[in-house]
Amino acid sequence: MNISLIQSYIDAGNPAGNDKRLFEWMEKAMKADPKPDILVLPEMWNTGYALDQIQEIADQDGLKTKAALSSFARKHSVQIIGGSVAEKIGDRVYNTMYVFNREGKQIASYSKIHLFRLMEEEKHLHAGNKAVTFELEEGLIGGALICYDIRFPELSRLLALAGAKVLFVPAEWPHPRLNHWRTLLIARAIENQMYVVACNRVGISGDTSFFGHSMIVDPWGEVIAEGGEEEAIITGKLDASLTDSVRERIPVFEDRRPNLYINNL
Repeated sequence: MNISLIQSYIDAGNPAGNDKRLFEWMEKAMKADPKPDILVLPEMWNTGYALDQIQEIADQDGLKTKAALSSFARKHSVQIIGGSVAEKIGDRVYNTMYVFNREGKQIASYSKIHLFRLMEEEKHLHAGNKAVTFELEEGLIGGALICYDIRFPELSRLLALAGAKVLFVPAEWPHPRLNHWRTLLIARAIENQMYVVACNRVGISGDTSFFGHSMIVDPWGEVIAEGGEEEAIITGKLDASLTDSVRERIPVFEDRRPNLYINNL
């Protein structure tokens, strides 16, 4: 399947401007030949990390975001990994991803489990408490991670054991940790023998500079597409059968000894 990642700038605290900018990029992505089968968006694209305003500007119940993504998916017959947005449920705000099929039906949602203390997420957001997989076309099972989640290999392995063949990772990952970003994404691909598709933002927000370098990594750990530090559409192809082939050639999952991994020291 053809896949496109929207590596865009995000204006913190400006949901209307961010909506306009992102959907313009999405429309541009759909004019490619061949058209993408899957679009992937970055983390917190509606509000950015305007956490001091988040209670006022988060999308109530995600209604606006879900309606817009559903309509776009249906109009263009494209599957959407909706990055993540600030979603307000009651008086709690979550960092949440929505996934839509070609018919515009929401098939999954995932709220970020690990909140990033360096950006004080835990002071303004509530953590999710459930790992999520979902089924795309052609037997491609996706697993949902958001940004900081990639530092926790237990979650990636849980998703792989649940059948995921690709990890989708929307992010706002900043300088100076570019080496961490690339290394962790490649490691998650190699150790789980699966694709890793990571969509990062670009630009400066306050004192923080975001470097982009959105990546598509194959189940061998080979980087098959990578962005630079400017706004861009990064494209590649996913083949679910490659995950099966790699796992057959090096049977890591068959050779696991999970009974020895817990309380054995």
